[in-house]
Amino acid sequence: MSIAQAKRFTLDEYHRLGELGFFHEDDHIELINGEIIEMASKGTAHETCLRKLWKELPKILGDKATLQSQAPIALPPNSEPEPDFAIVQNRADDYLSGHPKAADVFLVMEVSDSSLAYDQDVKMPLYAKGGITDYWIFNLFDNYLEAYSEPYQDNQGIYGYSNKRIFLSDEIITFPCFPDLSLDLAKVFPPKLNF
Repeated sequence: MSIAQAKRFTLDEYHRLGELGFFHEDDHIELINGEIIEMASKGTAHETCLRKLWKELPKILGDKATLQSQAPIALPPNSEPEPDFAIVQNRADDYLSGHPKAADVFLVMEVSDSSLAYDQDVKMPLYAKGGITDYWIFNLFDNYLEAYSEPYQDNQGIYGYSNKRIFLSDEIITFPCFPDLSLDLAKVFPPKLNF
């Protein structure tokens, strides 16, 4: 008896499905390890944090880099995540010729409420394997920032980051790619609501 196995897609196959109109314009999907994943719906705290980041990040970065939000990063052969934010190198064509790759990425940021376990257990090793050097999770459950750096692969082939630092919601963090620039976390974490 054979066991059914899910079809895994390459980046090229995924893009071809898009060209063929397989996906709807308002579909919230991403390709993760060859699987087409529907992104979780976002709660009010998540959206508030996103809005606050949209206010702060462009002011801080200016023209030093390109800021993208919920836009693809190509991680061949079979992943194209769409993180909440990514700071990528400026490029003359603004990535018209292709989505940013790991070498173009300074920092990836995810805002996590209902997606926290997914962002820690699935996306973190994916970003580490892809060669993303710095990964931040705005952890809305614990109200702090998890800053990961120094990707590695262990003897069992598991990917992760060897450095994890916690920054509380009232601290100021410097950007690893631009040590002269910093973000006041008090300006981006939403206030904790008491239910």
